[in-house]
Amino acid sequence: MSDRRVGFCLSDKKRKRMNLDAFAEFCAGHGVEVVEIDLTQPLVPQGPFDIIVHKLSDVVVEAEHDSQSQQLLSNFQSYVSAHPRTILLDPLPAMTQLLDRFASYLIMSKLHYSLQDWRICSPPYVEVHSASDLLSIQQTVTNQDLSFPLICKTRVAHGSLSHESFVNHGAILHKVFVVGDRHYCVERPSLKNFPSGPCDRRTIFFNSHQVSKPESSSDLTALDEEMPCLPPPSSEAVAALVRELRVQLGMALFGVDVIINIQTHTLTVIDINIFPGYEGVPQFFSSLLSHIKSLLDKCATAGPQTTS
Repeated sequence: MSDRRVGFCLSDKKRKRMNLDAFAEFCAGHGVEVVEIDLTQPLVPQGPFDIIVHKLSDVVVEAEHDSQSQQLLSNFQSYVSAHPRTILLDPLPAMTQLLDRFASYLIMSKLHYSLQDWRICSPPYVEVHSASDLLSIQQTVTNQDLSFPLICKTRVAHGSLSHESFVNHGAILHKVFVVGDRHYCVERPSLKNFPSGPCDRRTIFFNSHQVSKPESSSDLTALDEEMPCLPPPSSEAVAALVRELRVQLGMALFGVDVIINIQTHTLTVIDINIFPGYEGVPQFFSSLLSHIKSLLDKCATAGPQTTS
């Protein structure tokens, strides 16, 4: 592992959340040099890189309407194309598909069939192209057998609305963090139970970061009634879910948000996240370095070839 150089291409926020300085120090003790990549500067003088770990989701989204972001993304893609032996963690096309919430829901909906033996599913959903035609929206929701309460989300960071049916889950969210062939399950607070069907309750606007973080404290997570403890998700079911998603996504660094239906105890997948924060995973540094090492070892064993 000596003389191995790993480039990290992260936003300032992601860099701080990950504590990249501490990770770089950890890697240095194992013969791996960590280099912070500055996208605003030419990449060739910053290299070479054996592997690049990145979270370019913000740049990809901004490139849709910002010329500077378009140039940064183009420069990065040009460098990767010109250096086919540099491993990209994770491949841009695989990551980009998760920026479209509708596309990620299509992936999640397939789990109902491929993992039905494990009683894993995803909530039903519909895509709404315009919020102005309320009658059309109501008809679409009815046709899809959706019932209130519903969760409304943007398709991308700035896009059309998509509706996701709400599943009562006892205000507990299970976040599954994936690092290569390893995964870790962490419990977080979540939205409380709501009665099904139409009611006089007004629309609730919330930010999930204010509800499901480890330190979150919100009225939306406080159960209104005595709630028996739900069993944690089956470790075998979670392992099967991770294996299936690694194949479908073609990714190694991602997170999965799952909840347990309080009535059916079905494991319900509600979101897939690109290179999450890994809060609550004390083994993250060692797991990430182990995965990086395994990729570099495979590349060295395979010899000269194009690696993505």
